[in-house]
Amino acid sequence: MDPHRPTWESCWETAGQSDIGLRRANNQDSLAIWIANTEEQWKHRGHLFVVADGMGAHAAGELASKMATDLVPLGYHKLLDRPPHDALAQAVRDANAQIHSRGMASDDFRGMGTTVSALAVLPHGAIIAHVGDSRVYRLRGGVIEQLTFDHSLVWELRRAGQFPAGETLSYIPRNIITRSLGPNPEVQVDLEGPFAIQPGDVFLLCSDGLSGQVRDEEIGKILSILPPQEAVRTLIDLANLRGGPDNITVIVARAAAEPGCPPEDASGAGKPRVPRWVPWVLGLSGIALAAAGGFFLFASRKALAAVLAAAAVACGAAAKVLGRPVPATASPAPDRLGGAPYARKECRPDLEFVTELARIARQLREAALEADWKVTWDQFRAYETQAEAATGKQDYAEAARAYCRAISFMMEELRHQQPGEGETPSPFVR
Repeated sequence: MDPHRPTWESCWETAGQSDIGLRRANNQDSLAIWIANTEEQWKHRGHLFVVADGMGAHAAGELASKMATDLVPLGYHKLLDRPPHDALAQAVRDANAQIHSRGMASDDFRGMGTTVSALAVLPHGAIIAHVGDSRVYRLRGGVIEQLTFDHSLVWELRRAGQFPAGETLSYIPRNIITRSLGPNPEVQVDLEGPFAIQPGDVFLLCSDGLSGQVRDEEIGKILSILPPQEAVRTLIDLANLRGGPDNITVIVARAAAEPGCPPEDASGAGKPRVPRWVPWVLGLSGIALAAAGGFFLFASRKALAAVLAAAAVACGAAAKVLGRPVPATASPAPDRLGGAPYARKECRPDLEFVTELARIARQLREAALEADWKVTWDQFRAYETQAEAATGKQDYAEAARAYCRAISFMMEELRHQQPGEGETPSPFVR
């Protein structure tokens, strides 16, 4: 085997973070990232990513979302007798039943609920189980697609033909959801996929704390220019700079662009598999045949030699017939499920996007100077200079990348500010 060949371990780059936002007292979002730790686990269950956005008074929302991100991965990995899409849907249904029971057991938690969006990436593609208005996106080739349907009043009315796609009605609250885990003993789970995976594909899961503040095309542009860890941080910063009215949770998973990734052939999916006992039987058959020859030539025990030779031949024949390669039992790909994509946007970085990022960076600089915050200005100015030079060359991807780094750098600096006596605390300090 080529030691430099990409493996299932090295073909995905992932990052995730949950942020309280600027206007909430607690964080009712939760996330889970489960990376396969063996090749066998990758082949049958892949990597799993889950985002949940809880709702309910007191600590009910926190509990509901945490239960979802704990129970869905556990259930998914226990149901090994089912194909992945069935196991994932059942894991969500089982989590709903437990969240509902927990809510019914206490007046403080009664009626608690949570959204859940779960993405499993496997050798044969990506599958999604979804309830609520958290979202899963895929970026490919300068286009971002929303792969989940929002179970919200706005989207349900649009699907029913009450108003055209793209048109919004201000009197319809955007945050009313029509489906969630917990409030009812049973829940309908949407399944989407499988979606074929190409090198360079980027998947994003998020709560509505991000999608409510950052447009789809902006999300796609940021994903296209930054590695996952930086993209997560920048998206959260941008949502906070636009008010941060809700908790913000983001997971990004990128399929490596190196040749051979994702490692579909490395998983063994679809390859013939020889039963493990065959080599042992063939080995014993060879030993028996050698012993038969020894007894015949040197011990003059022809009868015993004949018996051993017959046994060796029989074992060899059985291994040949019964040990024929069988299809691998890697998770089969189901027929296409769901109706994704539900939205699609072009998202290549352009001058308009760069101008918007430059405006944000400038406002951050002015706010820091006015408040006399302590900032490592050399680094911030270096990013701005890099961005301005790239803009002059019309390299908008590089310009946007530098401005994103300037913004995230300044936001990190501002989080560490300690207001002096009589000063107004920074709105970015939690």
